[in-house]
Amino acid sequence: MTTDPRLAKLSLNQRTTQRWSVREAVDGCVRAGIGAIGLWREPVAEIGVPAAAKLVADAGLRVSSLCRGGFLTAADERARAEALADNRRAIDEAAGLGTECLVLVVGGLPPGSRDLAGARQRVADALAELAPYAGERGVRLALEPLHPMYCADRAVLSTLGQALDLAEAFPVQQVGVVVDTFHVWWDPDVWRQIARAGARIASFQVCDFLTPLPADVLLGRGMMGDGHIDFPPLRRAVQAAGYTGDTEVEIFNAEVWATDPDRVLATMAERYVELVLAD
Repeated sequence: MTTDPRLAKLSLNQRTTQRWSVREAVDGCVRAGIGAIGLWREPVAEIGVPAAAKLVADAGLRVSSLCRGGFLTAADERARAEALADNRRAIDEAAGLGTECLVLVVGGLPPGSRDLAGARQRVADALAELAPYAGERGVRLALEPLHPMYCADRAVLSTLGQALDLAEAFPVQQVGVVVDTFHVWWDPDVWRQIARAGARIASFQVCDFLTPLPADVLLGRGMMGDGHIDFPPLRRAVQAAGYTGDTEVEIFNAEVWATDPDRVLATMAERYVELVLAD
């Protein structure tokens, strides 16, 4: 096991090692000397929130975030009510895991809809209901803008500026934003928006943007150094904005998922030091 102090604020997002259970991912982080883990609701549900929280605490790790809530754009009243109820459960789970950060992927257009403005308004309406509930439980809703190619089906928030326009209607302790390099690196306004975000930055996630993208563009996220993103300027920008939290590596990639997870963590740690922390 490494004791490299540079890895103290590195976090493994559990989806990067998709085949690992919570216990396996926690044990892997310990072996690799990684200080934190970002958990996903589905594997946590397999063992329950109390058991997952105990595994993390006993290992001396932090839960950097819980993924994910969101999908708040349904136009149907019943579906909307179900989404709100599920997000309240996600908030409770985050609180039980001891993380302040619940990542929200807000959702795309409802089937058959072309009403983008209406979908975005429903996100704002849902936040008005969920933000106080989250704040009372010590959880911050972290809006994650996704690359525009996901606007129709996954997230009607495509830029950090759009996410901040929504977040700023609420106390900073209730609603923040995620800065994910895969989703924001292309935006010429990203530097101004990171500075604007300041204390609202609830999570900083890194992975690379690959080309050509695979047929399933959801799986186009790569290990740092395998794509086009220049990481140090983005890392310096979030730090200059005041962010002092973990750097979470979240990769959706079939080849990475097929690789031995311990090898993935070793590569992740090496690339983090060489390519993210580089001056």
